[in-house]
Amino acid sequence: MKAILDSGQIEQILQDLTSHIILDCCQTSSDTPPRLDIAVIGIRSRGEVLAQRLSSRLSRKLGKDVPCGTLDITLYRDDLNSPHGTAQPQVRTTEIGFDIDDKIIILIDDVLYTGRSARAAMDALIDLGRPKAIKLAVLVDRLGRELPIQADYAGYKTDAAPDKLVQVSLVESDGKDEVVIE
Repeated sequence: MKAILDSGQIEQILQDLTSHIILDCCQTSSDTPPRLDIAVIGIRSRGEVLAQRLSSRLSRKLGKDVPCGTLDITLYRDDLNSPHGTAQPQVRTTEIGFDIDDKIIILIDDVLYTGRSARAAMDALIDLGRPKAIKLAVLVDRLGRELPIQADYAGYKTDAAPDKLVQVSLVESDGKDEVVIE
């Protein structure tokens, strides 16, 4: 097991992601009004925690409430009926208490690897409405894409071997902030 991010590094990445999102989504030229209609949606379960943290930071920096929601992608996964799967999937709730139409949605996940979770999340979001744009933000971006999906905002890039697991632990769910390769 090798630690690649500690709590201080995760904090710095969240600050950097916040700044990049504001520069990309909320700053425009002087002749047009700023685009402040953004919302943050986290993919269960670690993406949900990261989304809450980013939403708070964005709200403070922008001086306005940035809505935050949680998306469960279980029923949108392409491996749901896989003959190799034996465990019954646990379906949980999607909690988005705002209209996503015409908003810039910042979709948050902890790790981007194959791209399949991000694809499932985009399918789920499109079933809920028509956002102006969907931007993907991840804490860790690793090699091994199976679909043509990339993060708009990535905190840390790793080339972890395919047989390795990138495990994200967060205080809210695991008692500590760290990312390890197992």
